[in-house]
Amino acid sequence: MTTRVLICDDSALARKQMARALPESFEADVVFATNGKEALDKLRGHEAELMFLDLNMPEMDGYEVLEHILKEDLPVLTIVVSGDIQPEARERVRKLGAIDFIKKPTESSLVLGLLREYGFYSPGELEDTALNDGSLKAGAPTPPSVEISVSLSDYLQEIANVAMGRSSDLLARLLRVFVKQPIPKVEFIANSELHMAISAAQNSDTYSAVCQGFTGAGVAGEALLLFADASFREMAEMLHYDALEGEAVNVEVLMDMSSILFGAFLKGIGDQLDLKLGLGHPTVLGQHRQITELLEHHSSREERLLCIEISYVLEDRDIQCDVLVLLTEDSVPFLEQRLEYLVD
Repeated sequence: MTTRVLICDDSALARKQMARALPESFEADVVFATNGKEALDKLRGHEAELMFLDLNMPEMDGYEVLEHILKEDLPVLTIVVSGDIQPEARERVRKLGAIDFIKKPTESSLVLGLLREYGFYSPGELEDTALNDGSLKAGAPTPPSVEISVSLSDYLQEIANVAMGRSSDLLARLLRVFVKQPIPKVEFIANSELHMAISAAQNSDTYSAVCQGFTGAGVAGEALLLFADASFREMAEMLHYDALEGEAVNVEVLMDMSSILFGAFLKGIGDQLDLKLGLGHPTVLGQHRQITELLEHHSSREERLLCIEISYVLEDRDIQCDVLVLLTEDSVPFLEQRLEYLVD
């Protein structure tokens, strides 16, 4: 019996990986949606009985989709597949009706176990699964994912999404807060135009910044933390400092936040690229200045950069914190090689 499956994710790479994680002998009619609105349209048209749903999407996120499913009593079982691994995220989606939660990147063995557990795949069926490397066996059905084109920007956005989930989880556990997950922005931009790629640069607030270089086999760059000056006191309070104000406290906040976010994020990137990233010493770029001034040391360079921007938002807190990961132009061939390997 054929199972109608919907895979909803804004990332082409994630849709491809999820489709490949389905057992090759699993009789499924697979359709795709790139955001929550598309998914709901397909569900209302009774195109799926099982859905694999991402949380972090434009137009309408996964939480909103689950709310609509409950409100409209749509006949579908939903398994959330997300890079957001905060315990609070898992609890929230279960309360909204999701039957289970899979962290990204997807593991074929885990998908197989869930399909069996919920009665979509019988133990008596041929256990011929698509492995994590995406290799196909001779004579096996062609998975629908091979028709999905994946760009370098989409690839970087997805690995940034997974790495962001790890750093957000660490931050959430340390501060006992819920970190809202933005969609990472990926742009190829000249050094001199870098400030134009930053969302925070649209306002007139002042910021302080710290940067830390990193290198690996074929990859190099630096991570920048831009922290709004107005957020220092509240963050110092959340970190349980004895003193809450002063330049020394501000520097300590910068260093602690960069340690928390850079370490987890860059390890997440390195794990997905299958390489170990060596980190340099963190350096304070400047304090209480406009973002354009903080990035002056980049503007004199001619090189183009791959820029990944993540804005961390703590729920119910007035704290503004942006992380930029800047990859050198020389890193592009390695990244393209890794992408080609993943999508083959």
